[in-house]
Amino acid sequence: MPTVKQAFLYGLFFSSITVLFWGMLPIALKLSGDFSDPITLTWLRFSVAAILLGLWQWQRGKLSEFTSLSKKDWLRLFAAGTFLIINYTSFAWSLNFLLPGSAQLSFQVAPLFLALGGLFFLKESINWQQWLCFVGIGLGMQVFFHPIFAQGSQGSIWIGFAIIQLSAAAWSMYALLQKSLFKRLAPTNILLAIYVYALVVMLPFSSPSELLEMSPNEIWIAAFCCLNTVVAYGAFAQAMRYWQTVQVSASIALTPVMAFILTELCVAFGWWANSISSSHADILSLFGMLIVVASAINVQLISARVQRKAALLANPQP
Repeated sequence: MPTVKQAFLYGLFFSSITVLFWGMLPIALKLSGDFSDPITLTWLRFSVAAILLGLWQWQRGKLSEFTSLSKKDWLRLFAAGTFLIINYTSFAWSLNFLLPGSAQLSFQVAPLFLALGGLFFLKESINWQQWLCFVGIGLGMQVFFHPIFAQGSQGSIWIGFAIIQLSAAAWSMYALLQKSLFKRLAPTNILLAIYVYALVVMLPFSSPSELLEMSPNEIWIAAFCCLNTVVAYGAFAQAMRYWQTVQVSASIALTPVMAFILTELCVAFGWWANSISSSHADILSLFGMLIVVASAINVQLISARVQRKAALLANPQP
């Protein structure tokens, strides 16, 4: 067992890896738009993840869990896979209209959709403090995007923002369905089943032949997108092992900041100048980003406090 200090350092390391790789992913996805469509690239990412994760689970002898699933469990699993496919594909598609940092920031509405899903489907409650944080996320986004709205190019921005809302809503539905399967399957096996399902379902709609025409640089970009799926989710799982859920969730809320910083670094060094451009964010925009990130973190902290109070009421100390 690691000491408290070691657990904190391990959690910090793995959370940082997760934020770094999720911050880099939108940049890589935007670059991939020059040589692959979102469906084909998503199919490739799921296929590689399915192979690697399948071998890992097979070596550990963990595949026997699937034999105990009922028909209802399989239907939930396939539904979760469908929503995750929509999430991955639509996020990549949104980058045709949004910069990487803007896309990640817009995705911070996901906690709102997740909370609404819990409200309607799981009969959970949302208190006024959580609602206030959700309002803060919305206002912060308006402040962040104000320079773009002022330029008169709102059309493409709104399209990208609408696609991100679809991606966030799909991810929330996936998360709710995944939660309902935790008593039947380990999280790793849930992801494995979804990856295999996506590999089969998406194949008729993808164009694997276009991947054979990639240049060496494009191969590296595609390979990074594939490995990012495995590394980021692996680091996320390890972070959850050493830190409480609320700590990990709060750190993950910093992903838009990482994406913004990495995008500006690419612009400063002149990397991929034809595809990556600066957001030209001013002080007010950065303040809007701060509001969104702070609100997203507070949602997690408030939710954890509410859960602790509910647990104490359900099991009062003698």
